[in-house]
Amino acid sequence: MRRTTSPFSLVLLGLGTFLLVLAPLLAWYVQPRAAVNPIDIDTTAVYTGRGSVFDTDRIETVPGRKITVTQRVRGNVEDSERSGNAVWDVTTTVDTDKSLPAADPHDALDFTPHRWVMDRKTTRPVHCCGEKPYIEGEAYLKFPFDVQKRSYQWWDNTLGDTVVLRYQGTEKVQGYTGYKFTGSVPPTRTGTRMVPGSLVDQPERPQVLAEEWYSNHGFELVVDQATGRVIYAQTGPRRTLRAPGGKKDAAVLLDARKVSFTTATQKEAVRQAKRDSGQLRLVGTTLPVGAGVAGVVLAVVGGVLVARGRKEPEQPAPSDTSGTPQPTLTM
Repeated sequence: MRRTTSPFSLVLLGLGTFLLVLAPLLAWYVQPRAAVNPIDIDTTAVYTGRGSVFDTDRIETVPGRKITVTQRVRGNVEDSERSGNAVWDVTTTVDTDKSLPAADPHDALDFTPHRWVMDRKTTRPVHCCGEKPYIEGEAYLKFPFDVQKRSYQWWDNTLGDTVVLRYQGTEKVQGYTGYKFTGSVPPTRTGTRMVPGSLVDQPERPQVLAEEWYSNHGFELVVDQATGRVIYAQTGPRRTLRAPGGKKDAAVLLDARKVSFTTATQKEAVRQAKRDSGQLRLVGTTLPVGAGVAGVVLAVVGGVLVARGRKEPEQPAPSDTSGTPQPTLTM
């Protein structure tokens, strides 16, 4: 008897070996390259709340006004491809019912255009491509991928500096669980503005270079752990004016304890977080584990079949059955 190797067993062994090689490649090579910030982003987040707003027609602060903050983020694909970074152009408008709807965002209570450039993998700020302002910190608009249970340095564009956001556990938004971070900003001088003296309790002076002050009652962000996408955001801005060298606020420009994502914005953020984190989980965990398990099984089965082989009887040497004696070769 002799053994022969079946082609089927070789196929199983080869396929199992391929899957065993593929599994770590998916986890260690493909998944990290899939976790990158997009360059063609086009998204809008809307916040609403109520608070006090300075009415320029009445020249006084009016309480109880509805406040709408609209943040539009669009990727500049050309500049992104040229630099290798994610270049996002951001516009933030603050409106009351008086300025909504506005055909021109410049008619808003406040209009702030700026550009954020970041490393596509780490989300760290990159200083190039007409970036304005000079953004620092670990996160802005979104967190890095694979969010950790620790504090992060979050860029506050109104403050012009970073704010420490501390991890506060998990919280559900529209049924989806994320990591919760909170922080606040104490009263801080952010600049100056020329205003009528009467606005800052100096009626005898026609114009005064008043001090602009900013604080924040509290940030609350809920973030998708895998992608770093913000699925809920809440802020409490307070912007005031003080007389030069003044120790107290003389005029309130904006004061709202809670301005937060609308329900529609929350639902869209959760939808995108589920989609993107699902894709990362597929190439980072599901496929590698599945490929590894299948590879082990196929390789073992194929190896066993190859080792055992298939027994076949050996063919006897041909013989003469005629009964005639065979001549003997002689010299």
